[in-house]
Amino acid sequence: TTSSLNNGFDLASTTTDFMLGSLGWYLTSKMIVPPYVVGRLRANNWGLYDMHGNVEEWCRDWYGEYPTTAVTDPVGSDTGTKRVLRGGSLSFRPGGCRSAFRNSEVPTKVDSFIGFRVALVPIPEP
Repeated sequence: TTSSLNNGFDLASTTTDFMLGSLGWYLTSKMIVPPYVVGRLRANNWGLYDMHGNVEEWCRDWYGEYPTTAVTDPVGSDTGTKRVLRGGSLSFRPGGCRSAFRNSEVPTKVDSFIGFRVALVPIPEP
């Protein structure tokens, strides 16, 4: 997507947003609660639920700097010490739940707000 949310809409604010609230769980002025069961909110345009907020998701990519030129669907470095996390979590304000936002952490990190999504995609041979 080229918008800040994966349903084609942009965030109205980095601290609160109605459209994000219909797609995912994020930090509000309320107390943080345990992660929610997936599928309670609207799916995105691809039929996937909770891609914004709730729990950050581990990605296959190693964290590294992006190219300085425009790219589509960039991948991370070939090697590294931290893996990419995407999607934000219940502990993030809306700005940290944008489609383009990425975080990083050592692969051994254990946290109740980090998870993963099983997805089958072809991985090119090295």
